[in-house]
Amino acid sequence: MAAGSLKSRFSVNNIGEWFQKQARFIIPPVIALFFILGTWQILCSGKTPPLPPPSKVWQETQEYIWNPFFDRDYFDVSAADKTDSPARQALKEKLTIEKGLGVKTMVSLRRVAIGYTASAIIGISFGIAIGTNVFLYRAFDPIFQVLRTIPPLAWLPIAMSAFQGVNESLKSIGLDVTEAAALFVIFVTSIWPILMNTAVGVQQVPQDYRNVSRVLRLSKFDYFITILMPSAAPYIFTGLRIAVGLSWLAIVAAEMLTGGVGIGFFIWDSYNSQKSSELILALVYIGLVGFLLDKVVYYVSKLVAQSDA
Repeated sequence: MAAGSLKSRFSVNNIGEWFQKQARFIIPPVIALFFILGTWQILCSGKTPPLPPPSKVWQETQEYIWNPFFDRDYFDVSAADKTDSPARQALKEKLTIEKGLGVKTMVSLRRVAIGYTASAIIGISFGIAIGTNVFLYRAFDPIFQVLRTIPPLAWLPIAMSAFQGVNESLKSIGLDVTEAAALFVIFVTSIWPILMNTAVGVQQVPQDYRNVSRVLRLSKFDYFITILMPSAAPYIFTGLRIAVGLSWLAIVAAEMLTGGVGIGFFIWDSYNSQKSSELILALVYIGLVGFLLDKVVYYVSKLVAQSDA
């Protein structure tokens, strides 16, 4: 019975019908993409184009495209312990890159994960506190409104100055001044939308729900779990979704100034080396990763909050 049901579900007709439904969402962006690439190719096909055309970008970035996770350091360490096959040795000698764009992106994503997680924990906690307490809200809201308008990179110099004084402590936990400053920039960039949206979500809990909690004499913990968090969840996830995009923007900009391994510094290094094709490929990486981060938070919000927010 189950096998028959499964077979009927994945029949040729059903699969064809599914592709027909998805085609209206896939074909238009594919046509738009080819239109943009074609226009770009035509505009940049002169003798001295301002930017390389797509065909040249594709040609000059083959190593980065086909070997996104190449790490020469890791390769060398592994080679010391393993037999270096002719194929591995040939690849090692052929590639001139030190680390693939996938490796650099993962380093940047690790920084985003640390700063974003810290901002989510502190932002949601403090947002609930000021959302449920009128005095705290009146005390801190004007300060937050001023702080959230400060551009992310404006925090970088003061963060590096502040962390210079605790450099030894940072080394004990495996950080240096520039790494800690980059993490702080992500944190301070992403915390404001989380904090403010959480506070608004808590304040928007319907009065009827509060009255019901009083009638049922719910404890503060039960009120928090059964009424406050479900009501505020759509607002909280809206803040989390805005924050993840801002944190990705912030780390790329911060890495351009702090240097080291990361896709932000790769862009700056490509610009200084006049490698426009690599710079364009890195921008494509950044756009795709930012899109995926937004979708991940969106689907988590759909799963947890059971909402269209």
